[in-house]
Amino acid sequence: MEREIQNFEALAQYQIRFGTGLATTALRRDALTIAEAGYAAINVSDALVREMRIENNSLSIGDRVYPLVARRIFFIGVGKCAFAAAGAVEKVLDGRLTGGVALDVSPIEGTVPSIIETYVGSHPLPSEVNENATKRIIELLSGCNENDLVIMLISGGGSTLLCLHAATMTCFDESTLFEALTARGAPIQDINIVRKHISQARGGNLAKAAYPAEVLALIVSDVPGNDLATIASGPTVLDTSTVADARAVLEKHGVVASASIEFLETPKEPKYFERVQNLLFLSSADALAAMKREAEKLGYATTIADNRFDGEARETGRAIATNLHNAPAKTAFLYAGESTVTLSAHHGAGGRNEEMALATLDDIKDDELILPFASDGHDNTNYAGAISDAVTREHALAQNLSTAEYLDGHRSYDFFTSTTDALVTGYTGSNVSDLIIALKK
Repeated sequence: MEREIQNFEALAQYQIRFGTGLATTALRRDALTIAEAGYAAINVSDALVREMRIENNSLSIGDRVYPLVARRIFFIGVGKCAFAAAGAVEKVLDGRLTGGVALDVSPIEGTVPSIIETYVGSHPLPSEVNENATKRIIELLSGCNENDLVIMLISGGGSTLLCLHAATMTCFDESTLFEALTARGAPIQDINIVRKHISQARGGNLAKAAYPAEVLALIVSDVPGNDLATIASGPTVLDTSTVADARAVLEKHGVVASASIEFLETPKEPKYFERVQNLLFLSSADALAAMKREAEKLGYATTIADNRFDGEARETGRAIATNLHNAPAKTAFLYAGESTVTLSAHHGAGGRNEEMALATLDDIKDDELILPFASDGHDNTNYAGAISDAVTREHALAQNLSTAEYLDGHRSYDFFTSTTDALVTGYTGSNVSDLIIALKK
């Protein structure tokens, strides 16, 4: 059976790399099975093939119909789902595609698109590769006319990828801003307000570049609340924030912009957006619904407890553990959202999901389990997340690992590398925020 979770069990092809599989107890197997259902529900390639249809020389998606006769069709994919989408769109359009560009954060796995140009950019910090690929996207879009149709797939990671600064700015300048805001625990909404105003490709600028073509923007949300203007910094959405708002974000979080940073106003003219259809294509709601069905099938009384959690990762995890302590047997709580980690001056490696799991480990009961994981498969490391349960605690005790010591040093990656209780998926080709499964036996 093909699984997204590579170390679900001790499969021969993974055993050398990951050791014993994670599914060593019934409770763990249930949690991992529920997680697999979530991953399957947000598979971008499968969803595009399922939802996009060619009928009578027209493209149908949802209740929208786009005639295809005698018009050029282009594809633009940006973010962690771009390559998965590119292959699916080429398959559905079956020779009708004129060209396109896909800019993703990880190498292509599987068949390489034949018509769509592909670029692998850097993430979470921008680079010259990102800038050059963004210039190519703007160049292609700028050649479109009013009879053309542009299909876009916008997904998380797009903010970093779509960097096209003013002449005075560098990628290092943006990286410095991003790292400072992240270290101070700034939420993604605040970070992306700043990002919109330092790039000529975010905050509605892709819509402006494509004008006067017709644009169908399919958006995969990694942002709690699904604000389309925040996802990937809203490259196809009319932006209501201003340069003054961006400066206010920096002031709020105590970040000082260097003199070389030039803020840019986003396009406000309505004409650029009149022929743009922004459609929420996939979100955490799809993953939560599938996980709920799977958990109920496994016999759990299941509640979607929060579909947009935020706050400090360790505090969020501890609150979930408390709820689990007070729940009856055979209970499942499901969550989606995005927490933050306020880093100390000297910190190790890890991600918010790993930190959340580590923070709950001392308090987890023998009949409980908490699994926080990243839908894109990378929790700021090559792990997707980690399991907090009695088994993990036994592994830590056997190696005399101090939970408090690793938590204080933000070294969750090292901790779960030692215990071998991290979730490994590789890049999933999807991205709909973080997910949490909390089970009581």
